[in-house]
Amino acid sequence: MTSQRTLQRLFTLHSWAGIVTGLLLFIVCFSGAVVVFKNEIDLWANPSLARLPRSDKPAPLDAVLAQLHARYPGATVETIALPDAINPSYFAFVRERGAPAGTRTKVALRSDTGAVVGPVDSQLGQYLRMLHVFLFFGPRWIVGFLGVAMLVLIATGIVIHRKILAELFTLRWGRSFRLVMSDLHKSAGIWGLGFHLLIAATGAWMGLAPLFEQGYHYLASPAAMAVPKPARQAEGGERAAPMQSLDALYATAQRAVPGLEARYVSLRRWGTSAAEAGFTGNLQGHLASTARVDINAATGVPKKVHDPRTAGFWSLVNGLMEPLHFGDFGGLALKWLYFFLGMTPAFLSISGTLIWLDARQQRLREAGAAPPGTEGVAAAG
Repeated sequence: MTSQRTLQRLFTLHSWAGIVTGLLLFIVCFSGAVVVFKNEIDLWANPSLARLPRSDKPAPLDAVLAQLHARYPGATVETIALPDAINPSYFAFVRERGAPAGTRTKVALRSDTGAVVGPVDSQLGQYLRMLHVFLFFGPRWIVGFLGVAMLVLIATGIVIHRKILAELFTLRWGRSFRLVMSDLHKSAGIWGLGFHLLIAATGAWMGLAPLFEQGYHYLASPAAMAVPKPARQAEGGERAAPMQSLDALYATAQRAVPGLEARYVSLRRWGTSAAEAGFTGNLQGHLASTARVDINAATGVPKKVHDPRTAGFWSLVNGLMEPLHFGDFGGLALKWLYFFLGMTPAFLSISGTLIWLDARQQRLREAGAAPPGTEGVAAAG
């Protein structure tokens, strides 16, 4: 049985972990609950896109690429997003000549003909995702550490509130503000416990796994990490070369990874002998979402193939993290479930802060009402 002293220390850890990370946890959890509707939000923010026709057989990728090159001559087409169950259109990210570094234009194209519709007016859904994943400008490991903090809050909360079943339905309305908020805080935490564990664990994994992987490779082969990589041949020195059909390259990718359903096609150094096309997406009938095939676009030979089903246990686990975290594998009903359950951590961060502030005010009032000569004792308590 946990001693009272240990419980007090855990309560202190729980309180301060919540106070220190409360604001960031609220931002990440609130934006995460909303961002499950990222694609729907983008369509809502761009009503003209929602009215575009949906084609059962989308236009060939070659037609899409040709339309982009005709509309934006001299521009670099970096990524093409294929139509899916929500978005009826193709989207492409284009870097126009003379544009500032890192500046890209998101362009919509009809799925039936591949014709360019024009630049997308609003990317509200993408901005919300950037807020959730990177806090706009921070590295992803910051959000990963917030996932760890959330796991600490869950673990300490479970130990502190040991009478879980009794507290499931304990809501003492009409009592003091702190007592009502405390009951709501405990009840919401218990009802959403399984979901909170899932979200915290997957968020921590996606944010921190790349960091630990880099550290492992550095420690495992420090000599290799210290050797500078040879500089890639400058683009001006790469000779022009005819490109393979983008649709033929996609067929090659699907042969390399059976069941690949590409969501994105990335193009690098297109039109040169070193050109590459990368196909990234889901696996038909499987939850993993990190399948990828990189192909030399001049020769049509695959350069790198990643199939999470055959790449080992940890690779498969990594491929499951994003679908489990964002709930984008079960249709609209699952998204609404993720939304409502995802709002509970945001509420917990607010209610926990309010409880702490109310308790602090109570202690200050008690210290102010203490008899003369006992102020120090009251403050210490």
